[in-house]
Amino acid sequence: VKFKKNGKVRYWIQFRIPGTNQQRKEFVGMSIEEAKAADGKRKVQKHENRIFDMLPEGKMNFSELAKWYLELAPVKKLASYRRVKQVLANFNQVFGEKQIGSIKPMEIEEYQAKREKDGAAPATIDMEISIAKTMITKAFDNDLVDGRAVKAFRNIKRKLKKSANARKRTLSICEYLRLCDVAPPHLRAVLTTAFNTGMRAGELRLLQWTDVDKNTGFIRLPESKTKERKKKVIPINQNVKDVLDGLPRALHHDFVFTYLGEPISYRCGLRRSFTTACNKAGIVKGRSDPDGFVFHDIRHTVKTNMLSAGVKKEYRDLILGHSFEGMDAFYINPSDGDLKAAMELYTAWLDEQIRAARQTAELGNMGNIEA
Repeated sequence: VKFKKNGKVRYWIQFRIPGTNQQRKEFVGMSIEEAKAADGKRKVQKHENRIFDMLPEGKMNFSELAKWYLELAPVKKLASYRRVKQVLANFNQVFGEKQIGSIKPMEIEEYQAKREKDGAAPATIDMEISIAKTMITKAFDNDLVDGRAVKAFRNIKRKLKKSANARKRTLSICEYLRLCDVAPPHLRAVLTTAFNTGMRAGELRLLQWTDVDKNTGFIRLPESKTKERKKKVIPINQNVKDVLDGLPRALHHDFVFTYLGEPISYRCGLRRSFTTACNKAGIVKGRSDPDGFVFHDIRHTVKTNMLSAGVKKEYRDLILGHSFEGMDAFYINPSDGDLKAAMELYTAWLDEQIRAARQTAELGNMGNIEA
């Protein structure tokens, strides 16, 4: 009673944000009347589902938030960390000193237009907005920004329709053979393994002998080496086995694929040799050309070829590391034997296609000689 009379009692209200597990405690004043008024206001906002009005105002500007985000340990571990850093630097040039909560959707749309005018592709612009949105969401979850910041980025429309930039390029059997014929040995080993397994370039570059289980005939990738951050089990067929058996094993490192005895684990390790091989094989390389070919297109090719070989969708998805949809993720659990059988089916089809393509090429050469 004494403290109340002296006005030294501080009043707080406590409430839960609708649709979340977040419970907040908020100082509202020095009198019971102020507390009752604030509590009533929050109840009305909660009843009307005005979630963003229930959150505290954030004072952090974009530059400060970007600095905080880039220092987070999980963010530093991202393979795309350099890209994230560059994207946020681009945003800082426009929004650096601006308070996060004061950024309006219209300003973000103007940023999209500016980037488009600068020549950035729609997919690139969408990626940049997505990175900034991820940062804002992370800050919101940690009570660093208020709901207005999330609201501004949430309603921004993508420049590119979903799957509109999906690549359709596949590598024909003849193109694959021409590429292997002109590729240097270290690249040929990688190409053969990729064409038989559908593994990503990054998975191949980082592959180590400890990931290769020759006893059971599988490549077993840990979560840290896959884009999906899930373990991946890939059957080794005879073609891949022949490649692995022919590779030397270094004494000072454990990487499988090497060049002059050194690992090619860095991101651009295959770029020069791959470009040179494509040029020699008469294959247009690059994403900018409609018929351009990039290494990742081998994955599209393998999955398409597996379909032609009659491999079931579930096995195709598992071997290439694609996630199951819906309840399949809980109920479908093929054995190693199932995966091996699926790989044998694909290998038999692939070997037959390669044999037929080589036979056709030999007949063509004989015809040229006779002529």
